Amino acid sequence: MLRTVTVGLDGSRESRAAAEWAAREARLRELPLKIVHVWEPVPEPMAQAPPLGAETHQHWTERVPREAAEGLRLRHPGVEVRTEQVSGRPADALAEAARSAELLVLGSRGLGGLGGFMVGSVGLSTLAHADRPVVLVRAPEVAADEHVPDPVGVPSAATPFLPVVLGLDVGHPDETLIEFAFEAARRRGTTLRIVHGWNPPPYYAYGTPANPALHEALALTDARALAEAVGPWRQKNPDVEVVEESRYGSAAVHVVDAAREASLVVVGRRIRRSSPGAHIGHVTHAVLHHCAAPVAVVPHG
Repeated sequence: MLRTVTVGLDGSRESRAAAEWAAREARLRELPLKIVHVWEPVPEPMAQAPPLGAETHQHWTERVPREAAEGLRLRHPGVEVRTEQVSGRPADALAEAARSAELLVLGSRGLGGLGGFMVGSVGLSTLAHADRPVVLVRAPEVAADEHVPDPVGVPSAATPFLPVVLGLDVGHPDETLIEFAFEAARRRGTTLRIVHGWNPPPYYAYGTPANPALHEALALTDARALAEAVGPWRQKNPDVEVVEESRYGSAAVHVVDAAREASLVVVGRRIRRSSPGAHIGHVTHAVLHHCAAPVAVVPHG
């Protein structure tokens, strides 16, 4: 089956920003873009009410995705744009749509001056159950936000991409996650910045601040662990510039800090088949809520 870059569209400003990002990503990947519009059926008595008559129904089930596709074709020539309409619970329908996609793209509201995302229940549920990578795009994110400013400081989409940031747990360096980040950096022709946060074991914690030598030794050990985890991938991808950053403290804080100058942030989500409910991990959850850059959540075993 031919895979696509798939975007969930509901007509909102957030989903339109996600659709623009998805079209740019489809061009980078040389894949078709599929717009999925989910219609959640309403009870029959409500469907007969004047505000939910035939004209409104047609608007949401036909007009919105059709007009979005027409606009994307004009703004992104060369990208094949398809539309699909499905009915059902949005989170379930989007997770199902992700199965035949290279990745699923969703929009999310920004948190005003604080940046970051307001991830709703549909987004969190989709993230927790999708088997493919899911990218959250904050409105009003635009192409120029992913690039370095031009020589006079003006935002531009014609300049090089900002780095791709990967948040990596060296205790569980999953291949799927690392490969996704390397490929994202390669497509953008930019640096891959790999960030890892470490803390001393509990039995060292009280002695570390007062013992600089111990702190330095632990930092060196962690830096070596990061280098060992990344080393084979450097050899496989000699064309990708890699910067490794092993930092003391919260991994989420360091990834969010690095994301201030990133075209894309990549984090993982461990798949827990036997656990009920939504599980995306505390670091990924924090990154989603505090990063202004697009965030790719990659599920792995």
